[in-house]
Amino acid sequence: MKLVVLRFVVVALACACALVVISNRRTPQASTKADDFAALYSALGMPLPSQAGAQEKPVEQVEKNIKVLNGMPASQIIPVMNYFAASMGRRCNFCHVNNNGQWDYAADTKPEKNTAREMVKLVLEVNKNTFKGEPQVGCYTCHRGRNNPQGVPTLPLALPSPPPGGPGGGAGGGGTPGAQPQGSPTPRPTPIPADDIVNKYIAAIGGQAAIDKIKSRTMKGTIVGANGQTLTYESDQSGPDKAYEMFKTGQGTMERAINGNTGWEKNPQGVHELTGGQFAQIKQQSTLFRNLRLKEQYTRMRVVGRDKVGDRDAIIIIAATPDNQQERLYFDAENGLLLRRMTFLRTMVGVIPQQADFLDYRDVDGVKFPFTVVTAAINVGSPTSTTKLDEIKLNPAVDDSKFKMPAATPPANP
Repeated sequence: MKLVVLRFVVVALACACALVVISNRRTPQASTKADDFAALYSALGMPLPSQAGAQEKPVEQVEKNIKVLNGMPASQIIPVMNYFAASMGRRCNFCHVNNNGQWDYAADTKPEKNTAREMVKLVLEVNKNTFKGEPQVGCYTCHRGRNNPQGVPTLPLALPSPPPGGPGGGAGGGGTPGAQPQGSPTPRPTPIPADDIVNKYIAAIGGQAAIDKIKSRTMKGTIVGANGQTLTYESDQSGPDKAYEMFKTGQGTMERAINGNTGWEKNPQGVHELTGGQFAQIKQQSTLFRNLRLKEQYTRMRVVGRDKVGDRDAIIIIAATPDNQQERLYFDAENGLLLRRMTFLRTMVGVIPQQADFLDYRDVDGVKFPFTVVTAAINVGSPTSTTKLDEIKLNPAVDDSKFKMPAATPPANP
């Protein structure tokens, strides 16, 4: 018991001030149209493009004044900063310097930034020494969206409901004053095999034979962020590993594509190759059979329980990917459709979730697809975005040149 208490105290201390820690993405400068284009990535819940080159570099080789996140992949810096901000209920200017619209991310002017470094060190030590290096604790463990973690119970305590066995609680009676009652465990029913759940889903969307006939797909619609920003969206997908996407917004147009084992992105700052974690994430989320051939994507799956997604009862499957990452899949208990898919980005300071909810399934040439997707991400500025598709076409002719990386162009704002 003492060890458990000690661990909690250490974690509470470790999380006391961790926020937008140690990064600098650029030297001090005024905002430009290219900088404003970052709002598009925010609406998509995606990190800004990494300029790390063919092989992703650690963050300290790409950013400035990195002192405690050394060794972390450069593509994780923005998700980690968003994670700190969400954990604390704060924004970037809590630790970083902004002088009349000019950011100086590298500056150590604010004491909160140096305090945060010390607290992150403690978090890393707790995970290393207590959890064998696994990121079991992080800022959110204690803060839960508050600047100061709440370590003292709020009074008055909620009146506990009577425990099983009547007012006396059965044998022993009494109990610890103020403690919430814990009912006797009820026997769990034998879980349905995960294969059966996935097979039901395949049948619900049209069957394996109909899925196997799909060779390409095009989609058109809009994406609206929680911050109100609206993007026009188009997508062309071909075969198992080719995908092209275009996003249009008031700040300009962004294009990106996956072409087998390579990828690229074009925005007002120019053309660059997708690499490392950013390439892996976009490839995972944008290819044709992402939600059609689930079994091929996992090495093992198991049913772990039930939950609600909106007003629907859902069966939850935990699935392991070949690189030993985990996802959670939520299937409608009644009709078998996929309601939610959660992915998790493991970083040295915590696990960062992202989820997509699938709504408004419609039949397209014998296969059902969701025409609305609500994505939730750890992003304080735009925590959710909603994709509404106006059109889905199966097996259209897709120009293969769309997937090829265009020639480099000068940035729109040199």
